[in-house]
Amino acid sequence: MEAVARAPIDALRPRRLRRKSPLRFGNRLPGGRLFDVFEDRPLGGRIRAVRRIVTVLLWTLIAIPIQAVLIALPGRGKVVFARTYHAVLCWLIGLKVQVVGKAGRDRPVLFLSNHSSWLDVLVLGGVIEGCFVAKGEVGTWPLISWVAKLGRSVFVSRSRGRTGTEAAAMRERLAAGDSLILFPEGTSNDGTRVLPFRSSFLAVADAAQQVQPVSVVYDRLGGLPAGRRDRPLFAWYGDMEIGSHFWQLARHSGSRATVVLHEPFSPALLPDRKALTAEAWRIVSEGAATLRQNRAVAPLPAPSPAVYEALALSRRRDVSGA
Repeated sequence: MEAVARAPIDALRPRRLRRKSPLRFGNRLPGGRLFDVFEDRPLGGRIRAVRRIVTVLLWTLIAIPIQAVLIALPGRGKVVFARTYHAVLCWLIGLKVQVVGKAGRDRPVLFLSNHSSWLDVLVLGGVIEGCFVAKGEVGTWPLISWVAKLGRSVFVSRSRGRTGTEAAAMRERLAAGDSLILFPEGTSNDGTRVLPFRSSFLAVADAAQQVQPVSVVYDRLGGLPAGRRDRPLFAWYGDMEIGSHFWQLARHSGSRATVVLHEPFSPALLPDRKALTAEAWRIVSEGAATLRQNRAVAPLPAPSPAVYEALALSRRRDVSGA
């Protein structure tokens, strides 16, 4: 028997496979890897979302005529029921709300909060007895416009020609003793930071007895601390549609929002509107940063006027020396 000589490279080549097509393996569980608890479960998540959407619509249909009657009657019933309505909505969608601090009692109060989602309205509306300052577009949205109007929201636009009229409406509401909830950023964002506050939004601060900064962060998802990858689930910004955003959120469980009510102070404590804007932004952003880092948080103290008095004195000295 003759031995057949083979080149060394031929020994490294694999033998011909008997199977004509390779084996293909798929996921045993639909929707994610095995034991991946963070992936959506198609059936359970959809049933949960449908149940929440139906109960939210039913509760809203029940609340609309009640609030309409309370608005026509004197007293604070319309204010208390509006807070109850928002608190029940948070419960129906499975969003727990943790509150740190207390709301100012010297009405009217101008609450200044960061803004990352339409959920902020539900969360703050269930914690604070006040009226929202909303953009004019909200007044044209189906169903939501009815709820906002029954909540006695003040609608503002970005048109410069109507700034004086809208400021007068806000002053009138504060003069009547109603507290206002304002988002000085002017828009929502991705929830990873606090955008600079616009000083023009604080032009009516002098009509309030107190100004109170508020920090809102969604810090729990599935019962675990929420990280940066979870922020887009809560945040609503850009060209996102509210319907699809609500659907995705309603499929999850174990979510929580934390509201920090910082120490209120008189707007006359600071020399001007720009100083008030800067201090409010500093307090709100520091509180929000602490919450995003999943650290224990406490209400921050009111700004000290001594700092601004010293700064103004140094400026006067520089001018006189020049």
